[in-house]
Amino acid sequence: MVRLKIKLCFVFVCLCLFVATNVVCALEFDHLDFPHDFIFGASSSAYQVEGAAFEDGRTPSIFDTFAHSGRMPGKGNVTVDQYHKYKEDVELMAETGLDAYRFSISWSRLIPNGRGPVNPKGLEYYNNLIDALVSKGIQPHVTLVHSDVPQILEDEYSGFISPKIIDDFVAYADVCFREFGDRVLHWTTINEANIFVIGGYDTGDSPPCRCSFPFGRYCTTGNSTTEPYLAGHHLLLAHASATRLYKEKYHGRQRGVVGFSLYAFDFIPFTNTEVDVIAAQRSYDYFIGWFMQPLVHGEYPLVMRTNAGTRLPVFTRNETELIKGSFDFIGLNYYTVFRVKDNSISLTKEPRDFMADHASTWQYINDVIPFEGHPFINTPWGLQGVLEHFKQVYGNPPIVIHENGQISDHSGDYDTILNDQSRVEYLQAHIGALLDAVRNGSNAKGYFVWSFIDVYEIIFGTKYTFGLYYIDFNDPRLTRYPRLSQKWYSRFLKAEKVSMEGETHTPYESKTHTY
Repeated sequence: MVRLKIKLCFVFVCLCLFVATNVVCALEFDHLDFPHDFIFGASSSAYQVEGAAFEDGRTPSIFDTFAHSGRMPGKGNVTVDQYHKYKEDVELMAETGLDAYRFSISWSRLIPNGRGPVNPKGLEYYNNLIDALVSKGIQPHVTLVHSDVPQILEDEYSGFISPKIIDDFVAYADVCFREFGDRVLHWTTINEANIFVIGGYDTGDSPPCRCSFPFGRYCTTGNSTTEPYLAGHHLLLAHASATRLYKEKYHGRQRGVVGFSLYAFDFIPFTNTEVDVIAAQRSYDYFIGWFMQPLVHGEYPLVMRTNAGTRLPVFTRNETELIKGSFDFIGLNYYTVFRVKDNSISLTKEPRDFMADHASTWQYINDVIPFEGHPFINTPWGLQGVLEHFKQVYGNPPIVIHENGQISDHSGDYDTILNDQSRVEYLQAHIGALLDAVRNGSNAKGYFVWSFIDVYEIIFGTKYTFGLYYIDFNDPRLTRYPRLSQKWYSRFLKAEKVSMEGETHTPYESKTHTY
């Protein structure tokens, strides 16, 4: 109850934000109000922007298989063609004023067989991209796996279901550290590990689409009752093993940092009842604590060990020592808030999957589901709640907001698409909330907008997008057009005091495809 009152105070007093009406006060600030070493950038991932899916020796990943399965609109064969247009995109990043660009490396482009020989063309591409960024003073922040494990390893031993993935992942990480670590100082092993495991091995809604009836849809293989826990276990061991490799072999001369990424909701009780308050805490333990508790304390949360029982693997003493403390920072992808209802009755049913084990029901604010095309409700106070949770529960580790942004419909007239006032309001409110959190003691170190340009999204293809730059996917030139949000973010980055008042955009000229 106290926590809920604190959040309401943030809503009505600190942020002047009314969730029901989505009205935000016009705060003025710029990036110089943040600590001098605070990093601002924008994000993407390999499969979602590179294209060139079958060029220069690249082999399919589990993301390719997913995209070609018919479960989502379109395919990622071309996306925005950053593989060929990276120089143009880096110029736009520099014009925008980014401190850093977060991208991922395609494992199957760099090492087509998942292990063994390095692909010279893949190596050349990433060297060129990194060199282009560095030449413009833009820090490269690299993620090793962003939902795109090589399909050949999935076919051979089911990817993260098998402990074999640990050695192959470490060998892949070794190549990346060796080849790029002289210029890349910020590494993330796995993108949003919790979502990757739940979507990929329980509900089957994302690569590699493993699940079992009645817990998931569309799946032809998998076991939702056990595989999420197995995949999460091996993922933690792979991350920790790669981190140890970096510390022992590369850190002495490269002086980089290695982090771990999670998707973060703020979980708030649906009602003030004790059972819903406990359910919200249980959701945090299951969704965040599943990975943070081992990373900080070397073991899974007690509630998970109790509810999952023998389906949850146990760390050996050596594994506990390996995992505990195996991160320099935590990357968080935050978009919105969930209201949580107790659903303890699910624990009386057999069989149970991960979602049943956490014995709670999650609902979006105002029951508006962003994955059905609605924008994320503007809940910057939820970002503060997440950062406060990390501060209070996990000792305030260094945090980088790796993704934050608002979805919008990619269809409609160009002026409407480019005039994304709602996204401006969303970014304004969340960056303002982040500033308040930093001033309140949060150890946040950076912020990245998702996404720099429109990308091939993992759930809805190109139907709904997040980009600061708009891409007309029907235009063979895939021309980049700055949205209103890009102009706002650029002004903020260039130390102009910003608010949501007075933002304008130049009308789109469809004949010439220019501004």
